[in-house]
Amino acid sequence: MPFSYLNDDLLTLEEQGLFRRRRIVESAQGAVIRVDGRDYLSFCSNDYLGLANHPALIDAACRGAAQYGVGSGASHLITGHSEAHHKLELALAELVGFPDALLFSTGYMANMGVVSALLSRNDVVFADKLNHASLNDAVLVSRATMQRYSHLDLVQLEKQLIASKHRRKLVVTDAVFSMDGDIAPVPELLKLCERYDAWLLLDDAHGFGVLGREGKGVLEYFATQSPRIIYMATLGKAAGVFGAYVAGSPELIQMLIQRARTYIYTTAFPPMLANALLASVHLIQEEGWRRQRLQDLAGYLKDHLKLARWKLMPSITPIQPIVIGSNKETLAVSAALMEKGILVPAIRPPTVPKGEARLRISFSAAHSLEDARKLVEALNELEKVI
Repeated sequence: MPFSYLNDDLLTLEEQGLFRRRRIVESAQGAVIRVDGRDYLSFCSNDYLGLANHPALIDAACRGAAQYGVGSGASHLITGHSEAHHKLELALAELVGFPDALLFSTGYMANMGVVSALLSRNDVVFADKLNHASLNDAVLVSRATMQRYSHLDLVQLEKQLIASKHRRKLVVTDAVFSMDGDIAPVPELLKLCERYDAWLLLDDAHGFGVLGREGKGVLEYFATQSPRIIYMATLGKAAGVFGAYVAGSPELIQMLIQRARTYIYTTAFPPMLANALLASVHLIQEEGWRRQRLQDLAGYLKDHLKLARWKLMPSITPIQPIVIGSNKETLAVSAALMEKGILVPAIRPPTVPKGEARLRISFSAAHSLEDARKLVEALNELEKVI
C-alpha cells in the first residue's frame, strides 16, 4: 500500500490522545443541537450572539438566493462581485469606523492575504506566541522574518522592535485569544507601533459582535482608532453566517485587491450570504441584550463553579476555558459530559501548549441561565470523580 506508513502515524496520534473525530450535526446551531441522532446541550459553537438560525437572516438569505442565485460564479475581480457584496463592505466599514473594507471567504484567507500582500523577504513580523495558526502561516507564506514574543509580553516586544533594522514592520495579534479568552492590550500595542513605525494587524475574530456597546469589537471596547491599524474580523462567529473582512485605509484595501492572492484567485462567496450578513449587521448593533446575556452567563459560571484541581482561566468573553492538563483526562471529562447530554469540546496540543489540554466552553446568547446551571452542576460533580 503506498500510504501504509500513515497508519503508524495515526496510531501514534491515537495513543497520545491527539486523534480527532468529526461529529455529524443534524440540526441548526442553537443551545441544543442534534448530533448522531441525539439531542445535546451544546457549548461548542462560536455562534456567540445566537444569530446562525435567526429568522431575519434566513429570510434575507432566501431573498438573496431568489435575486442572485446560490453561487457567485466567479472571483470578485471577474464577475463575482455582486451588489450584495458591495453593500456589505460599505456597511462593515461604517460599523467599525474605517474608510473601506474588503470581503474574504474566511478569516484564514484574510490573514494570509493581508500579510503576503504587504510584506516580503526584507520585512519582519512580530507575533504573539498564542496567535491563531492562520497568522503564523501567513508569515511563512510572505517569507518575511517572524519574531515571536511571549504571550502579552510588551517589554519583550519593544526590545524586538528597537533591535529591528527591517524595511517594514508589522505587529500581528489575536484581539481575543481563541483558546484563552483574554484580550490583547490594543492601546499599548498601538503606542509601540507608533513609536517604532510599525503597522498593527488585529485579528478580531472572537471580538467582533461581542465587545463594545454596539458590538463593534475590540476597537470600540478600548475606544481606540488609528490609520496604522489593519482590522480583520470573521463573519461566521458572532455574525452567524460565513466569511471575513479586512477594514482599513483606501490605500490598504486597494493594495489587497491588487495583490492578495487569497482574494484574487478564488470564487467570491455566495451573494445570498452577503444579503444575510446585511441583516446580521443590523441585529449586532440593535440587540445589545445579546451581549448582556453573554456577560450574565460568564458571571454565573464564575460565581458557581467550585473547582479544586482544574483551573477556570480569567476571561470576560464568551470563551471560558477550563484547563485540565492531560489529554486523556480532558477527553474523559468531555466524554462524561456527553453521557450527561452536554457537549463541551476537548482542546489538545498543538492547538494549545503541551500539558494545557482543556475544555473550551463557548457561551451563546441562545443559552439560558438554566443551561449554565446544568453545565456547572455537571462539572462540579465530575471533578470529584474523574
